[in-house]
Amino acid sequence: MHKKTAIYLALTAILMGANSAQAAVSAQEAAALKTTLNPLGGEMAGNQDGSIPAWSPTPAVSASTDKVGDIPAKLFTDEKPLLQITAANMAEHAERLSEGTRALLKKFPSFRIDVYPTHRTGVASQQVYDNTLRNATECKTTEAGLSLSGCYGGIPFPIPQNGTEAIWNHLLRVENPALDVASFKNVILTADGNRVVATENDMTMQYPYYYAGGSAEKWSGEYFLMRFATIAPPFKAGESLVFRDSINVSQSRQAWQYLVGQRRVRRAPTVAYDTPDFVASGANYFDEVMGLMGHIDRFDWKLVGKREMYVPYNTNEVVTASLDEAYGEHHLNPDKVRWELHRVWEVEATVASGKRHAVPKRTYYLDEDSWATLLMDGYDSEGKLWRTTQTTPFILPQVPQLALKPAHIFNLQANTMSTTVSLNGATYRVVKPYPETYFTGDAVAAEGVR
Repeated sequence: MHKKTAIYLALTAILMGANSAQAAVSAQEAAALKTTLNPLGGEMAGNQDGSIPAWSPTPAVSASTDKVGDIPAKLFTDEKPLLQITAANMAEHAERLSEGTRALLKKFPSFRIDVYPTHRTGVASQQVYDNTLRNATECKTTEAGLSLSGCYGGIPFPIPQNGTEAIWNHLLRVENPALDVASFKNVILTADGNRVVATENDMTMQYPYYYAGGSAEKWSGEYFLMRFATIAPPFKAGESLVFRDSINVSQSRQAWQYLVGQRRVRRAPTVAYDTPDFVASGANYFDEVMGLMGHIDRFDWKLVGKREMYVPYNTNEVVTASLDEAYGEHHLNPDKVRWELHRVWEVEATVASGKRHAVPKRTYYLDEDSWATLLMDGYDSEGKLWRTTQTTPFILPQVPQLALKPAHIFNLQANTMSTTVSLNGATYRVVKPYPETYFTGDAVAAEGVR
């Protein structure tokens, strides 16, 4: 049986029977966000043996002054791994490893996990905390959980009553209002151990849900605006893609693509779900980007429970390293990847009745403090493990935020790995929001013909 804290056992008894509930929690329940739960919904207390510390609103972050863009290059430089997990000793730690992580340890002798002391750096601004507290009693799911109302500017369901609410927390996790990422790459590790840069791109991402001074009444419902332009390889240079994601299932994603050869912009409705990601040469699906990207209507979502697991966390060193330093032949360089013990919510996704998806079952592991997807295991139609994803969240102490962008997606049958939004060699900067007209097909067309 997985270890759980006393508070989780108390919450589970209340929550697990409410998988179809649509209402927000009561004010009395929400008051836990000021006592036993932290302002984003994680348990305030540490675990029984102290290996997971209590949460602090001001975690002690020892960060280097060297930065790559706005990302500190190294954290906690004086710390050494508490233990190393390999195929030889993973049975001793199996309870705290996902099935996908165990599969990687078995498959690749060079893969290992270096476990460091745990630092709970999932924090945010007071404004986000205040909004999260309000969301707890006012945010609701509508249309069978596929749309939302009454939410703004914080975690929508800090005390989730079902898997749908938990996965909305990932999609609406804490973000800066706007980001520029110059020269990010999509990297593929092939079955024979070669590293290929599928594309290099410039990208702007914007999060209207976290605009300063906004409100649930003013908000359009669009939570993620993205626009990027491919700059390499030469035969793809100049291609552009823009999309706008919404909480409303009726207009969940609007997308436009500019193709240089055609010199025109066209609508791109298939840039979603299990469409192969052409930005990564088809090595992953579009909804595997950032752990999970896009609407949730293809699946039914079950909140399995909470458990303690070894997960990638505070991984500034690997996301700021050079490509040669960050990657091995079949996986990230274990010397650069920091793993820690954290409590995670386990959410199981199974393809919904009348829907289809190439990966009919998935298991997501969401950080209790930040709600970011840290690991995901995907299963084929026969129930066999097929895919596994590791994300590498990193700290932006100046925001403050535990940020999530790169995702490393393993195809265990093809023996490949695809990294989406690799920041290695990129420049990541927090910027002021752009006019929302920047994220339209017309704007892409105007720039494409110049």
